[in-house]
Amino acid sequence: MKEYIQRMGRSLMLPVACLPAAALFVGVGNWIASFTGGDVVSTFLTTAGGAVLNNLGILFAIGLAFGMSRDQHGAAALAGLVGFLTPMTLLVPDAASKFLGYADAAAMQESALNTYNAFSKMNNGNVFIGILAGLLAAAMYNRFHQVKLPAALSFFSGKRLVPIVTVALMSVVSLVLLFIWPLVFGWLTAFGEAIMSLGAAGAGIYGFANRLLIPTGLHHALNNVFWFNIAGIDDIARFWQGAAYQGDPVTIAGYHAGMYQAGFFPIMMFGLPAGAFAIYKNARPERKKAIGSLMLAAGVAAFFTGVTEPLEFSFMFVAFPLYVIHAVLTGISVAIAAAMDWMAGFNFSAGFVDFILSWPLGTKPYMLIVQGLVFAVIYYFVFDFAIKKFNLMTPGREPEESDADADVASATGDEKYTILATRLYDALGGKANVVSIDSCTTRLRLVLKDANAVDTAAIKKTGVPAIKPIDKTNLQIIVGTDVPFVADEMNRIAKAAGSSPKA
Repeated sequence: MKEYIQRMGRSLMLPVACLPAAALFVGVGNWIASFTGGDVVSTFLTTAGGAVLNNLGILFAIGLAFGMSRDQHGAAALAGLVGFLTPMTLLVPDAASKFLGYADAAAMQESALNTYNAFSKMNNGNVFIGILAGLLAAAMYNRFHQVKLPAALSFFSGKRLVPIVTVALMSVVSLVLLFIWPLVFGWLTAFGEAIMSLGAAGAGIYGFANRLLIPTGLHHALNNVFWFNIAGIDDIARFWQGAAYQGDPVTIAGYHAGMYQAGFFPIMMFGLPAGAFAIYKNARPERKKAIGSLMLAAGVAAFFTGVTEPLEFSFMFVAFPLYVIHAVLTGISVAIAAAMDWMAGFNFSAGFVDFILSWPLGTKPYMLIVQGLVFAVIYYFVFDFAIKKFNLMTPGREPEESDADADVASATGDEKYTILATRLYDALGGKANVVSIDSCTTRLRLVLKDANAVDTAAIKKTGVPAIKPIDKTNLQIIVGTDVPFVADEMNRIAKAAGSSPKA
């Protein structure tokens, strides 16, 4: 499971790499709009950035399906896309209302508002559905991409079968979500309403839950309770409209307009960028340049625009305990700002642009800068300590892989993989012993008839970094990032020898 999560985290790096530039486009566009009131340039920039940020679910579905598939084939990516589009089509309010017996979406909205609100969040930005579709599409690819159908259906064999199977599976998943999704959404809404009465402590609990729910996309349910007029708070509108707000007054003890927004500014502008610096500092020397560029871009995006997904998703899965720490610190920050009545608000997110725009309406907003600087120090040292103490595999800390032995390294192109694959296949016992050849990010995953029959010394002579026995029939060989090419060559050699190991 740990290896699976690590691989999942690495697969997310491709879509995550798209986010910082998109966030900056949106941030610059909003900044220009604050002076011009919205012109062609600002509209162009925000729309271009939104093309990425508003479609995170699609990006994650494609990226995960591609990265988690055995040979990173385009068919898996296509399956991820159609797998994502299936629930996005079946579970939008217009369709879901008919499945649940309503005349149309308007009737569902009138009779079951919570159910309508739940399905209204089924859009291209739904990260949870994107992750689910990507993982299931990859699993379907790994299971069915070599399946041969009867002659009459042979056109749909192999990789062409994968998107079809994925659509069928996601249709079943959609049917399950049709009944489960509104319940979960309703529970979270009720939870949000329950903690409103807790004042600053409730604001802190909300901040913690907000971050913790981001991987599921269900944080929108909580946001609706506090930011909008679902339960009578409407915090964003109350902050920006001030005395002109037309709604009913909030009766919660200690409520101040902006208290469910202000505490995010110290985290997004200061805390997370400092955490990104800690991740960079703990990367291996040879990875610092690559990780540094990613963390810098993501940190700038977080500070300037308040878009934190590029940073959060870079370590969310590969170092989940660190993400929980981040959620706790966010909750503390939101609680402190609410308790001290240090207020600021946002229209887009808690970045520098919205902070400056909200300054005239805020209450002691300068104290949020002081709080942010304190949290920057806390984030850096807490992240640095946790990464080292618990050996968390944050970006750039993946196990270092070594090359093969001298004569393999001296070969060029495909010859290198052929030589290494031949030696490994022979050392494993060849046709008589090899049952299955597969690979993950850096390892050959082998199923053998008898792991004790392997010539371990011969394998070590090839120069591979390590051999990892699993049990009597399973063995892993750490090869390095070239492992897909070695696995392909080994499968080719096995096929030529008259064996057809499962991939």
